[in-house]
Amino acid sequence: MLVDDPRCWRDLEGIATRRLGKGVFRLTRILIVDDNPAVRRYLRAILEQQQSWKVCGEARTGAEALQQVLESPPDLVLLDYQMPDLNGVDVARQIAEMFPKIPILMVTLHLSSQLADAAREAGVRGACAKQDIGSVIEAVNVLLHDQTYFPGTSTGQPVS
Repeated sequence: MLVDDPRCWRDLEGIATRRLGKGVFRLTRILIVDDNPAVRRYLRAILEQQQSWKVCGEARTGAEALQQVLESPPDLVLLDYQMPDLNGVDVARQIAEMFPKIPILMVTLHLSSQLADAAREAGVRGACAKQDIGSVIEAVNVLLHDQTYFPGTSTGQPVS
């Protein structure tokens, strides 16, 4: 089954791979959850600049996110805090209960220590400001290496 990038395809097990030159490697599949389509496009564009990352889906609401995670679990979820139906902490808690190995990065316009603490308690492994592109890329990379990312609190602590 082909995906939208001609250099990407799914193998028989449904794993996204990319051919670059003579090599083939596994792509990290990322689900973006944000109610703003411009933000989703922006995040997709910056994430897919990384050679081994592929946005596998987008969701506008918490309910859409939960449905997509159930249908095709990604390798990482990038989750906005404010959405029209459920807040990101509640969605993260449900995802973490169903799929505890999937790292969740919460992004928000206004990251507070209270929100970071609530997110951590819900199973989120990292949180950062969505407008800070460097932090988003760094946080995704840190989470993919089984660490946590909470700037100013416990950045880079191993996941227990």
